[in-house]
Amino acid sequence: MANLALKYRPRTLVEMVGQEHLLAPDAPFRKLVEKGALPHALLYGPPGSGKTTLARILARTLDRPFHEFNATTLKIDELRRLFKEYANALQKPLVFLDEVHRLSKTQQEVLLPHLEEQRILLVGASTQNPYYALTAAIRSRCHLFELKSLDEAAMERMLERVLEGEGIALEADARAYLVRSSSGDLRAMLGLLESAAAVESPVTLATLRSLRPQAIRAGSAETDSHYDLASAMIKSIRGSDVDAGLYWLARLIEGGEPPEFLARRLAILAAEDIGNANPHALNLAASTLAIVEHIGYPEARIPLAQLVIYLASSPKSNRAYRAINAAQKAIREGEMLPVPEPIRTHARNYRYPHDYGGWVEQEYLGKTLKFYEGEAVAYEKTLEEWRRKIMGTN
Repeated sequence: MANLALKYRPRTLVEMVGQEHLLAPDAPFRKLVEKGALPHALLYGPPGSGKTTLARILARTLDRPFHEFNATTLKIDELRRLFKEYANALQKPLVFLDEVHRLSKTQQEVLLPHLEEQRILLVGASTQNPYYALTAAIRSRCHLFELKSLDEAAMERMLERVLEGEGIALEADARAYLVRSSSGDLRAMLGLLESAAAVESPVTLATLRSLRPQAIRAGSAETDSHYDLASAMIKSIRGSDVDAGLYWLARLIEGGEPPEFLARRLAILAAEDIGNANPHALNLAASTLAIVEHIGYPEARIPLAQLVIYLASSPKSNRAYRAINAAQKAIREGEMLPVPEPIRTHARNYRYPHDYGGWVEQEYLGKTLKFYEGEAVAYEKTLEEWRRKIMGTN
């Protein structure tokens, strides 16, 4: 049997399934393509969502020569040869760079003038958001477009197309498992189908389960998306329900959610919802993040569980979160204050607090603004007492 993912790879925008936010007739991305006005583009999304397929369709639709590279193995000499080849060409090539977030600074510097002069059309792809890994100069010349995990309806449409084209028989429960366990990864779904169809006909659930015992990862293709599951875990911990927090953590782990993602979400919660009511929560979250990056599953579940229990059991305060939100809101609304003279660089009339017993009255803002309101909760109460004592306002 031919490689189904390659055989049924869409060749036009119309043939692609899913990604309606980009490919619907009235979507701005679709209009840019159809008008030949597509800028340099960075595509990011989960595996099997169609990034490479879309890049190839773009080259075909725009009638451009197509050159595909992977940033992890790309050599600068390859780029220079390509640029030389098309130096005087009327039709400039579409250069597709997979793993674009791994471009080195030197590679980006070589690319930059060619992007600036529109000598190529760059389309980059990554399973991670590549924006922050690239230099400001590259980012300013590219648009960022997110591809999402395919939902079950899109997966079903492609599956039906392949089953009809190949004459493959699939039992009903096997069909449901094939779609659901692929978690929005079209390539993974067709790969599993291809293997199972080589074993038997009709394909049964038992065979699929023997080839793929569990979902390849949590994703929006499941009935409860990983966003909902992560939200349930965070809100349970915020509500100090230890058992609920552990249950949703277990659901995420069993669904294949990366431990690094879980640790990052828990670290955010430690700062946002616990804050200075228990500063050690952020320390434990940071330690957990470092640990799970090195050990992975199955052992990573243990420090994650320890962290969930600790966070759910900690006193809660969102005052730090509210304070920075208030400060940023003031700045966005035009509260742009000059730096007071006493605290400017090399100021001559700066009063060094240590020379005054730890605190001295001094102008730090130039205007009275209030962002932080301490709360009499656990350690945050202690911090407020310290601050008042330092300033002699007790």
